[in-house]
Amino acid sequence: MNTTVNETKRVNYGVDAPGVIRNLFLIGIAALVLVYFFPDLVFTHFKISNMLWWCAIVTIVQGGLMLLYAKVGKFRQRNRILAMHTWTGNERVLDIGTGLGLLMIGAAKKLSTGKSIGIDIWNKEDLSSNNSNNAKANAGIEGVEDKIEIQNQDIVKTSFADGEFDVIISNLCLHNIYKKELRKNACTEIHRILKTTGVVIISDFKHTGEYAANFREMGMKVEKSWPNLLDTFPPLTIVRATKTA
Repeated sequence: MNTTVNETKRVNYGVDAPGVIRNLFLIGIAALVLVYFFPDLVFTHFKISNMLWWCAIVTIVQGGLMLLYAKVGKFRQRNRILAMHTWTGNERVLDIGTGLGLLMIGAAKKLSTGKSIGIDIWNKEDLSSNNSNNAKANAGIEGVEDKIEIQNQDIVKTSFADGEFDVIISNLCLHNIYKKELRKNACTEIHRILKTTGVVIISDFKHTGEYAANFREMGMKVEKSWPNLLDTFPPLTIVRATKTA
């Protein structure tokens, strides 16, 4: 990120799924406590402490990997997503589930005359400090406040016009739509508001095959990456689809 030392102290892109990370660490710590106080506990000839050791290791490692992604990995994933489009600077961009604006602001830095719009419904459990005011504050710190716009909208049904966007991007958002038919509605809405020859790039840890199938069904040209095992956790897959007609 192109920030000064002072700006780095103030910019906050949050911790993803903070409640999940907290619970993983708490379960791991609880397992270690039980092993410490009951090291020889046996149930039907099975030494429970062995299972608790593995439980502690697995949950603490998972929590640590999720925290590492929140602090490092998601910035690399943002760069991968943005690198999948050749920018001209005049694009109209939509970031679905913008949260604290990481993708929206990253896209805005690629623009000259274009506009980067972020939409969200601001679920607190998805991201720490998750609200539109904090996203706006980050845009100001990053120096792109004149290139962004933030709206409270749900991608399942938006107020945008047909073919309004050149680029639509999203990271770790669509899986939060729990019903399959509503996720398909979201894909249909993305297709509707995307310009012909426009591109949508979605990064997620599940349902990516479903997104790809939905876009293919709509006649889009679809590419799907392998899950990124190096610096995302859970491993993230990117679906890139181009609207051909």
